[in-house]
Amino acid sequence: METSDKSQEKISLPKNMLLPQEETLEIQKKGKKMKIGIPSDLDKVEYRVPLTPQAVDLLISNGHEILIEKDAGKSASYSDKEYREAGATVVDKKEETFQCDIILRVAPFSCDEIDMLRGNQVIISSLQTQAHRSESIRKLMKKKVTTLAFEYLENEDGFLPVVHQMSQIAGVTAITTASEYLSKSRNGKGVLFGEVTGVTPAELVIIGTSTAAEYAARAALGLGIFVKVFDTSVYELSKLEEKLGRRIFTSVFYPKVLRKALISADVVIGATAFNTSPKFKVSEDLVKQMKEGAVIIDLNASQGGCFETSNPTDFNHPVYEKHGVLHYCVPNSPAMVARTASISLSNILIPILLAVGENGGVDNYIKNSQGFRKGVYIYRGILTNPEVGRLFNIPSQDIDLLLAVY
Repeated sequence: METSDKSQEKISLPKNMLLPQEETLEIQKKGKKMKIGIPSDLDKVEYRVPLTPQAVDLLISNGHEILIEKDAGKSASYSDKEYREAGATVVDKKEETFQCDIILRVAPFSCDEIDMLRGNQVIISSLQTQAHRSESIRKLMKKKVTTLAFEYLENEDGFLPVVHQMSQIAGVTAITTASEYLSKSRNGKGVLFGEVTGVTPAELVIIGTSTAAEYAARAALGLGIFVKVFDTSVYELSKLEEKLGRRIFTSVFYPKVLRKALISADVVIGATAFNTSPKFKVSEDLVKQMKEGAVIIDLNASQGGCFETSNPTDFNHPVYEKHGVLHYCVPNSPAMVARTASISLSNILIPILLAVGENGGVDNYIKNSQGFRKGVYIYRGILTNPEVGRLFNIPSQDIDLLLAVY
């Protein structure tokens, strides 16, 4: 039997017709173009900027729109001209950036700034719990925003890229800061934070075994400083020695051993793991016994501090003296090297933002990326981080359950 030509013709149907309606809608959402606002944080004494001009150029070339407040990159040595040439729109008022779909900044939002938000937006910034009150968290919830914290962002392997990078910088800058405040230029004791032939080397005590502790120890050992590290865990102390590739003085918190170390220390650095409250605090009584003119640098000031005498400071007034000991408790210490820190932060955020666009927006990417989802602490106005909830006495809900509803 002869078959007609018409019966042999293949009927071409649009691929979308062969997919369920839900999948069709999902495909249409892919490649969403984003409008990102970057306000200046200079009024918050924060010198870092989340995206460099090179990063902005890459986002613009992928079809996204960037609004950046005038002078936002100034302290990181990036000019408005560089951002314009990269394709960004430079605006005069912070409020203009606050109307964008996604707001990207380093510093957390204040209550007054939250009032400027239009609502139903996405905020990606640092959390810095010491900068918040219950009122500010509740205001964010009322605005029905989705907020993500740099400190909680993970990659797919459970690694905290922002915390790791900023901790590296914080550890190294802690040593340069200590050196500065021991010198006579800052009315210090006039002690060289290093090694000189025939002179007893300066002594450093580090509380904790975090990434910041590791990089502070590396920098100090390179200068010939005598380093002592204390932690609650022998295992963590052993791991730190392996990373450093050499044996150093380590100890758990034996009272007499710690007291002896603090009495002879020129500098003490608090550097316990981030995203956790310090498990041990140096008491005020121990601080009183330290030598006059010694320096305390508390890298955990934003999380309650490693010292009973710690209070958060900023770059306008970075230090204060208590019991004859100089305290440096700046929570955003990596901003001291703002350009380096901005490049590091931008390198982390760029692939995330590109992936958000390719996935059709933040909501889709929260569903598709477990690591990105870990960064969320408010989802569409609902608090989802139990630690933040406990801190501010606000009930939280499981984000995985919420995603099943939305």
